[in-house]
Amino acid sequence: MQAIGWRWTPPTLDPAWAGLIAAHPQARPARISEQHRSGYLVAETVDASHRAESLPEWQRAGSYRKGEVTPESRPAVGDWVLVEGEAPNALRIVALLPRFSAIKRGAAGEHYKQQVIAANIDTVFVVCGLDADFNPRRIERYLLLVGGSGVQPVIVLTKSDKDGADVEAALHELRALDVPVLAVNAKDRASVAALEPWLGDGQSIVLVGSSGAGKSTLTNTLLGIDRMKTGAVREGDDRGRHTTTHRALIALPSGACLIDTPGMRELKPTGEEVVAESFADIEALAAQCRFNDCRHQKEPGCAVRAAIERGEVDAQRVANFLKLSDEVAGAANKLATRLAQQADAKVQNKAMYKRIDEKYGRH
Repeated sequence: MQAIGWRWTPPTLDPAWAGLIAAHPQARPARISEQHRSGYLVAETVDASHRAESLPEWQRAGSYRKGEVTPESRPAVGDWVLVEGEAPNALRIVALLPRFSAIKRGAAGEHYKQQVIAANIDTVFVVCGLDADFNPRRIERYLLLVGGSGVQPVIVLTKSDKDGADVEAALHELRALDVPVLAVNAKDRASVAALEPWLGDGQSIVLVGSSGAGKSTLTNTLLGIDRMKTGAVREGDDRGRHTTTHRALIALPSGACLIDTPGMRELKPTGEEVVAESFADIEALAAQCRFNDCRHQKEPGCAVRAAIERGEVDAQRVANFLKLSDEVAGAANKLATRLAQQADAKVQNKAMYKRIDEKYGRH
């Protein structure tokens, strides 16, 4: 099997995968390499992707509003599917194989939705430039979205060669995150070799970070060719334009595969995150507060405020912890409401079909 990122043999297949494969004896595994409004590209080999016709329920815009298919249950880049037919013009997707991991965020807008950034991922490279793009609070937000997904986060600080880049200060500021942090020059092959432990054969990695952070430059260096479009950042704030316009799964010479993503300006939680996992140091302090419902503001006996005053924890990190805790709680309430509405809709639909059957008989 030469499909991008495939590393299983039949005895090691998940039973759910094995069952679907057995149910479609004429189908072959393939991987979603690109997702567009007009459809999907799938890869059966590391060197070619082809358009594939998707199942009708994934094509009907808005069908999830009726409880049929939610946005997060549709195929995303990195998903494994079963395909039938012949490339390049007669491929069709017949089944979506269950994911072993997924990186998600809350979609933009007032109504609760989830958006899958990438599926079946082993590692997330959180890319941040050592220039005006450097923002520990945004990195904490990315780690919150990754937490609980079973995916290994690695912080990759690019532009270490830039004048004024203070690598040691950045590493010191990120020490509380308790994840691997590497500073690299994304244009230098020898420098990015530090990422090789996560780029083994069959591994799948996704790059996330703001526009201009150096994700596409890093991808090109790992590929050894200038495949991804790159652009200069603005003077003054070092922010970049969207040179990557869609997610794409790319095979690397090492045997790993990489998903480059557009810069994300909005990183809303889904409500499924566990804040305590990303802020274990603050949670440990909070357990020592006098009051169980301490908000870590002006309450007497607050261990968190005391730690800030002693210089043991960053006040901005605590403020971000409180902000993200509120956002996750709000998203969790919206998620609970949506699930309750879906359950109620299923009950009503079942009752309606029962009445129809009783009146007109089954057809």
